[in-house]
Amino acid sequence: MRRLVLPLIAVSVALSACTFSTGGATGATRNVQVPTGSESVVGVVQKVLPAVVNVTTDQFRQGGGQDQGVGTGFIVRSDGVIVTNCHVIERASKITVFTSDASPRELPARVIGADCEHDLAVLKVDAKNLPTVTLGDSGSLQLGETVVAFGYALALDGGPSVTTGIVSSLNRTIEAPDPGCGDSCENFTRTYSNVIQTDAAINPGNSGGPLVNLRGEVVGINTAGTTSAENIGFAIPIDAARSTITAAEKDPLAPTAYLGVVTQPVTPALALQFDLSVDAGLYVIDLSAGAPADEAGLRQGDVIISVADQTVSTPEELGKVLEGLDPEQKVAVGYVRGSAPSRSVEVTLGTRPLPTTLP
Repeated sequence: MRRLVLPLIAVSVALSACTFSTGGATGATRNVQVPTGSESVVGVVQKVLPAVVNVTTDQFRQGGGQDQGVGTGFIVRSDGVIVTNCHVIERASKITVFTSDASPRELPARVIGADCEHDLAVLKVDAKNLPTVTLGDSGSLQLGETVVAFGYALALDGGPSVTTGIVSSLNRTIEAPDPGCGDSCENFTRTYSNVIQTDAAINPGNSGGPLVNLRGEVVGINTAGTTSAENIGFAIPIDAARSTITAAEKDPLAPTAYLGVVTQPVTPALALQFDLSVDAGLYVIDLSAGAPADEAGLRQGDVIISVADQTVSTPEELGKVLEGLDPEQKVAVGYVRGSAPSRSVEVTLGTRPLPTTLP
């Protein structure tokens, strides 16, 4: 997925989003051994790299089908609290985190906090004793200071990329068109204020990765890089993200149940068009691969008529039913396939990755 980002100055510069869409899975990573006494950047890499993660999402495409998005995150708490960009996980039906170990661990993730207006999201994975980064003080950054950027650039195999540069500006304001941002931005355009500009290479796939100083402290969150100009990238100051991270740690969003389906209400016209045996219910337009509905055997074209013995005929009704259920709970889902009689299947509900995503 690509976006244009326009600095709010007289000369416009075209930029790309730092998420990257791919049809494949994440490649394995490898650790590089370096001699003792190597330059300070190598020491920073050794300190920070273990806490950098790949954030991969399954996303429903408008008009049907799914894309896979790839971004980056970093671990801030050893029990699995991870920071990334909101635009990395928006519209996600499934979020998976891969560690940067030589043999990466694959961990399902969910959102526990977000400030999508400022493009921040906090994830949680079920793990212990994970390596973490240290959060620094972006307010103490100086022009010309050396910084190091980490991220899964272009979704390339072989683990995250590492680039170096300097702080080029401390108070840029830029706009980034984002068709998927919904209510979190105006006219599908994000505005980033007081962002850090750096000449460290930031490419698609870097979004959500850490920008660190030579002490190995995170001073920014990589957000946007250029496509038509060289040596211009942007990062959200870590000081602006600290309150969102703290709030998510203290009061995480509660896990809620989901099926992983995209539906539309059955109408008389729809029932006639597809020769349905019912005139009410939820016609399944699409399913997330591997989601509870998919695993239970539901298909595109089925009509869901009940969940947990409660009749549903609109997406809103389905959402309300699921709000009263728990992840991992087994429930009966009544459905109709074509003109056949209604039937029921047992579904083990999953954990909804985003509070505002699919029911």
